[in-house]
Amino acid sequence: MKKFIAIAVLTLGFTTSAMAAQFKGFVEDTKCSANSEMKGNAACAKGCIKGGSPAVLVTADGKVYKIANQDKIVAHAGENVTVNGTLKDGTITVESVN
Repeated sequence: MKKFIAIAVLTLGFTTSAMAAQFKGFVEDTKCSANSEMKGNAACAKGCIKGGSPAVLVTADGKVYKIANQDKIVAHAGENVTVNGTLKDGTITVESVN
């Protein structure tokens, strides 16, 4: 029984660490990321995020990721960044931003 528990704990540990990843993209707000004319507009992203529109990460291929912990990303509004974090159901929980 102790072996089973030890194996289960190790497996869960590896599963959790495997979920961490890097995501590269542009920090934009939810509203502008849906408007093709505003995509990539740094001034708009900064203004809209400051105005309360949630920040998202838009990748080069157009994938939009929600951000769970907004406080870690809003300072990077309108910038191309690399986000280290975990992804669950289309939402990134940010560990760090470079």
